Parts: sequence; C-alpha cells; structure tokens
Amino acid sequence: MTGKTAPPAKKPAAAKKKAVPAPKEETAPKEETALKEEAAPKEEAAPKEEAAPATEEPPAPEHPLEQPPAPREEPAPIPMEAGPEVTPVPAEGSPAPPAEPPAPAPEPKLEKPKEEPPSCPLSLAVEEVSENSVTLTWKAPEQTGRAGLDGYVVEICKDGSSDWKAVNQEPFHSTRYTIPNLSSGDKIHVRVRAVSASGSSVPATLEQPVLIREILQLPKIRMPRHLRETYIRRVGDAVNIMIPFQGKPQPEVSWTKGGQPLDTNRINIRTTARDTIFYIRQAQRGDSGKYELTVQINGAEDKATLDIQVVEPPGPPQNLKLVDVWGFNVALEWTPPADNGNSEIKGYRVQKSDKKSGKWFTVLERCTRTSCTISDLIIGNTYSFRVFSENICGLSDSAAVASGVAYIEKTKTTYQPEKIPQRDMMEPPKFTQPLTDRTTTRGYSTHLFCSVRGFPQPKIIWLKNQMEIREDPKYIAMIDQGVCSLEIRKPGPFDGGVYTCKAVNPLGEASVDCRLDVK
Repeated sequence: MTGKTAPPAKKPAAAKKKAVPAPKEETAPKEETALKEEAAPKEEAAPKEEAAPATEEPPAPEHPLEQPPAPREEPAPIPMEAGPEVTPVPAEGSPAPPAEPPAPAPEPKLEKPKEEPPSCPLSLAVEEVSENSVTLTWKAPEQTGRAGLDGYVVEICKDGSSDWKAVNQEPFHSTRYTIPNLSSGDKIHVRVRAVSASGSSVPATLEQPVLIREILQLPKIRMPRHLRETYIRRVGDAVNIMIPFQGKPQPEVSWTKGGQPLDTNRINIRTTARDTIFYIRQAQRGDSGKYELTVQINGAEDKATLDIQVVEPPGPPQNLKLVDVWGFNVALEWTPPADNGNSEIKGYRVQKSDKKSGKWFTVLERCTRTSCTISDLIIGNTYSFRVFSENICGLSDSAAVASGVAYIEKTKTTYQPEKIPQRDMMEPPKFTQPLTDRTTTRGYSTHLFCSVRGFPQPKIIWLKNQMEIREDPKYIAMIDQGVCSLEIRKPGPFDGGVYTCKAVNPLGEASVDCRLDVK
C-alpha cells in the first residue's frame, strides 16, 4: 500500500518544481529583443547562448525525483505545511499555477489624539435693552485649547421657535456684543458659542427670553460732588466740566444763564447720550454766574445749577495812614481795596522797613481789620510801612505805602524798682510725708522715704532703735528738695527694728519713725 501511494506524491512535487522555471523561459525572449535592438548584428549569438541555460534549468527539478529518500521524507510535512497549498492541485498532465508570494502585512498607523473643543463661555448676561437692539456681555471660557480661540458666535431664536440663526458672519474676540436690527416687542432667546480650530463649544444660553422694548427711565442729573459748591477758577484758566445724566429715551439737554441762552462764541457745549460737557477756553470775570442745566423727556425734567466764580488777585488797600507814634509803637489805618478780584478779602499783610537796611520785613499776616498797632520798634530808627491785600488768589500785585515815616526817639527813663514787702520765711521742721512700716527680704536692699520742710533747712538725723546711725557703709542717707531717703544695703535679720528720722533747725525739731521687718 505504501509503494502505490508514493508515485502520486512525486508528481505534484515535480509539477511544482517544473513550474518555477516557466516564467524564466518567458523572460528570455524579452531580454533577446532588448539586446538585439541595442547590440550590433555580430552579437546576435550572445542572447542564444544566454537562452541555453534557461532551457537547461528544467532538468534541475528532475534530479531530485531520482533521489530515493525524497518521497519517504515528504509525506510527513505534507499534511502540516504543504497540505493547504495542495488542495487546489489540478489533475495530472495539466500545468501547475505559479506560486504567489505572501503579501506583506501593512504597518499600523498611529492616530493623532483629537483636540477637545473649548469650554462654554461664562456669565452670559444682558447689559442693555433698547427698542431695536440688545447688548450682551460674558466672560471667556476656562479652557480654550492649544490653538486658542478663533472668536465667538452669537445666535438668536424667536420665542416659540427652534430655528437658531447666527447674528455675526465671522467670529469675533470681544466679550461684549450688541445685536442690532431687532423688532420691538419680540421675545428672543440668545446663546453664545466659543469657536476654535478643534470645533465649537457647548453654547451658553440665557435662561429667560429677552423682550425687545425701550425701558423708560426718568431724567436724572448726576451732579459731581465738587460741582455742588461754587466752582472757582482764575482769570485765564480753562473751564472744562463734564456732568453725567441718565434717562430713556434720549433726553433733551439745554443750558441757560439767567434765563437766557448761552453765548456760543465764548462757551462750547457738547452733549452725548450720557453726559454734557461745558467748556470755556479762557475764563474771564464776566463768565462768573449761575448756569442752569435742564434735562427733559416728554414733559418730565430735572434741573441743576452750576455756580462758577472766576477770580483774580485784588487791588491794593487805599488811604494808608500813619496815625500815631509813641514809645516803641506805631498805629496804622487804611481802607479796603477798590477791586477785591471778584473774591472776598481774607486779610492784609503789613510790612516794615528801617532806613538803615532798606529791607522789608513782615510784621503781621492775615490781619482781618483795617487798622493795627506795631510794637517792639528799635529806638533811634526810622521806619516806613506798607500793606498788601489778600484773597483766595493770593496777595495783591502792589501794596499801599504810608506817606509818612515813624522815628523812634530816645527817651530818658528812670528805673524805679518795685517795693516788695518782706515776708518772714522762718519755719520750724515739719514732716509732710511720714515713714511707713516695711517688710523686706533678707539680702535685698530696701529704702525708707519721708519728706520734710522748714527754714532754714533742717539737719536730718537717722536713728535705729534710738541709736544714731553714724558713718556706716551699710546705710546711705540722702536729702533732695526736702525728700529724705535711707538705703539699707542687703539687710539681715539683725537689721530689723524701729527706724527714726529726726529733723532739727534753730526753730525746733520733728521726728517720724517706722518699723522694718526682715524675713
């Protein structure tokens, strides 16, 4: 049985081996035609010789057929390796199909991670609503991605509909947007998307629809605090005042002075939707006065008054006189200036000058009266006087000078000392503050204090247990301004007892005592 089955196994093997050189025979003529076109006619034999080995290759597969061990070794691998390939084997005598090389496996491609779109815009809110527009504000999203935001897209949808329409054609970067050309009375839903290269975010949507209508607001002037009082400027200064107001619809603004329209040649008025500006390039004193601002909407109005005062330095005082000179003193009088500079006179400055030096020295500042007395003048000197007037702008440009001079004469004076009655100051010693009992700790210094008065100054004697304390380094006695003190340095138990302070002078003596305990 084994001998009969061997020949069929050899035939497919030989068929496979003979099929290998088949494509080579077909390539030989192609090479011959190529060589014939390129090479000379003498070299025509070369391709024939090359074709000979191509034809000689078929015996190569016949050689293994003659080997006896080959069929014995082939049956074992046939069912494992060649089994799947032999299944389409054709009948004997038919040519075997050429073997196809296995296709290479495709390499896996690494996919790039997709970038996430930006997060939702934050804090979407309505800032203002008019009869044909609505203004929105929001904040940038927390996450914008690596590429950043391309902008925002605003979409609207009428209430009751689901048809959302983009308002802006191109994305924009501002976080504030006004939707124009809306119909009054409509209710619209609004949402905002953040857009980037990776896509658009989840929209931020208003919770309630917005009603497009004009919100009526009564006119109101918001006068700044510093303009509620008199506004003071100097001559030649610019006056530039901005006063805000509110009201809807747009109010009518008008300025008057004393019930008359303003002079547009000197005063410029510029009014916007929210404020009005009052401007004078170079103020003059004639610009002073009260200006009335009126803001009106359909019969409702609000008024405010602007009080402007344009000032300049005052003129000098008038009729300065040297009224009297006596001793070291001089009396002066004058009258207020004819021109106060459109401001109240705050005071006068008085100066003097002696004939020797010729320099002016200020004697009085901000003198509120129109008269004064100057004292402490030097005997033998001759003095001149002048007076400046002063207002909110400062001193007057010139001063009023007294026509006369004051000469301080030398006068003979006799000194008469005042008679003071003699007083008897003699007094015996008297203790005003007695000694007090004390308890001290062993080894810690302590002090005893008392105070005494008397004239002549009394002599102080310290005693311990009725024994006078003399020059002992353990005790230090002092008296200063009637205060007597005794220092006991590092007392021991034997230093305890009764201490007495005795004061003696020619008029008498006094004493006080105390007890000291040492623990």
